[in-house]
Amino acid sequence: MSITAERKAELIKEYATKDGDTGSPEVQVAILTERINNLTEHFKAHGKDNHSRRGLLKMVASRRSLLDYVKGKSEERYQSLIQRLGVRR
Repeated sequence: MSITAERKAELIKEYATKDGDTGSPEVQVAILTERINNLTEHFKAHGKDNHSRRGLLKMVASRRSLLDYVKGKSEERYQSLIQRLGVRR
């Protein structure tokens, strides 16, 4: 259900805004999106796993908060981020 260290490093490299960037909102949203996608796949096989569902809802709320922050700072960054991640249609 969690992501591997290699996959996390790939996401950090892809979404980093500058060298050595691991904490920007873009990186955080990308990592949360990967974890959310993995949990969504998990629920296809384990529909009654309500404990993990609670964690999924917390992650979705956290990602929403980070996306709202990015949108408030820069609309262009927000639009490019959601397009790259495929979060919204």
